[in-house]
Amino acid sequence: YQRRVREAVVSTQSTGVLNYYTNYYYKSNLSTCIMGSNEMSEKHIRSVLNQSLIASGEKEKLLDLLKVKLIECGWRNEMKQQCREALRRNKSKVSVEELIEELTPKARSSVPDEVKRELLVRLRTFVDNNSDQFLSDS
Repeated sequence: YQRRVREAVVSTQSTGVLNYYTNYYYKSNLSTCIMGSNEMSEKHIRSVLNQSLIASGEKEKLLDLLKVKLIECGWRNEMKQQCREALRRNKSKVSVEELIEELTPKARSSVPDEVKRELLVRLRTFVDNNSDQFLSDS
């Protein structure tokens, strides 16, 4: 049971990391690139970006890349260890949701800078190659 819980938490954390850095990229780069003088709302642009990532299959590719990179750098094993420790502290009386809530800040902050940079470069490339779609969907 605990192994399934750890796997669920780590898998959720990987997806959460991708979503977090997609939002980070949006805030730091995309909004000024796309919005400029345009009247599109932030919510609309985020929605279009997410839909485009999903429709093109790029979101799945980014998730696969992220999972590989996080395994290579030891992040996944570190998160499993964090889950084990949290389960021990709470005598296994903790829900998956509680574990995710507890570990999310640690998971996000422990992603290596190199992995963040690579993910952000891939997002930037995707946006650059598809910017006409963002501008036409307003």
